[in-house]
Amino acid sequence: MSSRAGLPAEPQDLVDIDALISAYYDRHPDPAVPAERVAFGTSGHRGSSLSASFNENHILATTQAIVEYRERQGIRGPLFLGRDTHALSLPAEHTAIEVLVANGVDVRIDARDSWVPTPALSHAILAHNAGKSGDDPSRADGVVATPSHNPPRDGGFKYNPPHGGPADTDATSWIADRANELMAAGLEGVKRVRHADLDEDTVATYDFRAAYVADLTNVIDLEAIKDAGVRIGADPLGGASVEYWQLIADTYGLDLTVVNPDVDPTWRFMTLDWDEKIRMDPSSPSAMASLVAKRDQFDVLTGNDADADRHGIVTPDAGLMNPNHFLAVAIDYLFSHRPGWSEGAAVGKTLVSSMVIDRVVEALGRRLVEVPVGFKWFVPGLIDGSVAFGGEESAGASFLRRDGGVWTTDKDGIILCLLAAEIIAVTGKTPSARYAELEAQFGASTYQRVDAPATPEQKAALGSLSPSDVSADTLAGDPITAKLSHAPGNGAAIGGLKVQTEFAWFAARPSGTEDVYKLYAESLKGDAHLAQVQDEARAIVAAVLGA
Repeated sequence: MSSRAGLPAEPQDLVDIDALISAYYDRHPDPAVPAERVAFGTSGHRGSSLSASFNENHILATTQAIVEYRERQGIRGPLFLGRDTHALSLPAEHTAIEVLVANGVDVRIDARDSWVPTPALSHAILAHNAGKSGDDPSRADGVVATPSHNPPRDGGFKYNPPHGGPADTDATSWIADRANELMAAGLEGVKRVRHADLDEDTVATYDFRAAYVADLTNVIDLEAIKDAGVRIGADPLGGASVEYWQLIADTYGLDLTVVNPDVDPTWRFMTLDWDEKIRMDPSSPSAMASLVAKRDQFDVLTGNDADADRHGIVTPDAGLMNPNHFLAVAIDYLFSHRPGWSEGAAVGKTLVSSMVIDRVVEALGRRLVEVPVGFKWFVPGLIDGSVAFGGEESAGASFLRRDGGVWTTDKDGIILCLLAAEIIAVTGKTPSARYAELEAQFGASTYQRVDAPATPEQKAALGSLSPSDVSADTLAGDPITAKLSHAPGNGAAIGGLKVQTEFAWFAARPSGTEDVYKLYAESLKGDAHLAQVQDEARAIVAAVLGA
């Protein structure tokens, strides 16, 4: 970790916004160069105009590919289009509008010409599609221009199909392949109407903020928060939720202060992350340092990333909560305070989330659905109500309405922040105090994720592992109880390996964007035991990779 981590950004840390936007229009990617092609990860295409990986050509081709994809799927309803506060998001939105209008798509943009959090876009899609069959041509889908918590130099472009959640690989692979074909053909086949030539009333609008905020009372007990007088400090971290938080406070009469209402595409007000980059990650102690410093001024402080699909929870007694800890508390509370939820509704978690969650779920008498990394795996269960809560260790989660209906099928950092306030209002305890009680009951968790170098060949080998490739039968002194290459919750390949015992586990999976592999590990026996787990995990992985 850098010695500057957690310190305020300085002028040399800031990106040149004019150069960034100029490069979006002036630089033209070479589709023969892998790093300059369209590539959809778990949350869409991301890159920077300065490295020719997120430029106008990418968005022209990707939007045309989305148009053709939705035609193939029989989707002829509106396409909801939003953006976050990254500097490249507005140019990308304008480019997308040019292609969508030229193709005759009924595109709906924000009524205030402002920012749209990812959960608000998901909410809009689901509201429009309520009661429609899976083959109804009037179904809606959506796109949000966001690279999530990535640094200010980055841009992102994410497609959400009619189910409202992140697109699966069957969609993203087709869209990326078609976009790259279009770029290789010099954009021949891309229809376009110049944004400057569009009339003011050409594009329809939708009030994402009003619709989302008005509906919040159906997913969070806002009356309880108001009646208890919970003092909330909400920091949008310069992101798309900034105007949402003030309207939430005004609409529901909450004692809620937007502690930082500033929006600046350089994010000069941020503290630096662990690697000296500006990164709007609400789960990072370094990025959240300025918020943690205010911990004694409120009953709870919250943070969101740039598109508000992630959450960070700061309490007076514990500072910034580990995301795994808050997920465990959220699950414990929700399944005890949502009588409208089905008794058969399960808990969803990614297989790199804490094993404390497993024990909480078992104590609740609920079924655990453990899936690979990626929120897309929770979408079907959230839609039909069979999964009431889905959460990731990276501080992303969503859950059902109070009556058991679907709320969003993408991560919603806003409701997770409000849930922290509801927990305080109803129980009189901070989420961190409740987590201390859970640790006393189930064991104290020590958890860490680290990255290690790996060649492309080694990453490919790691991604195709099978349990038989691991010869060890113990891990850190305990018998191995499972060796997994597929998630037990849905049988999907995890793209790596997980090895677990009664008291610990590790998981190794290749990065989709860098030449590293990610090593996750957790122990219920303390720091020294975790270190032993990590050492043996590295040895197991090295043996498999021939390193």
